[in-house]
Amino acid sequence: MAFLILGLALLAMKLAEFGPVAQWAWLWVLAPFGLATLWWAIADGAGLTQRRAMDKMEDRKIERRNRNLEALGLDPRRDSRARRGSRVPAIAAGNRAVKDPTAVAAEKF
Repeated sequence: MAFLILGLALLAMKLAEFGPVAQWAWLWVLAPFGLATLWWAIADGAGLTQRRAMDKMEDRKIERRNRNLEALGLDPRRDSRARRGSRVPAIAAGNRAVKDPTAVAAEKF
């Protein structure tokens, strides 16, 4: 974004023939646009923009969930603690009850 703003400022100065930029070659005036394009290509190739978009969507999802819980009259912080606390005994109890699938198949025959 900084390259784009710099390029627009230099372009405006060149077209208005303002300051020392008026004497510069067009190559130097338009160089920030090329650098901005290069930066965006590298950022997209590295997955930086996709990660930012995914983080933004995750934040929106969490905020929407909290808004909905508050609309229902529930405390989102208490709800997550309650789920965390109740999940541990369920997992421990579930581990005792789970049988080996191969042993269950062998019992059928």
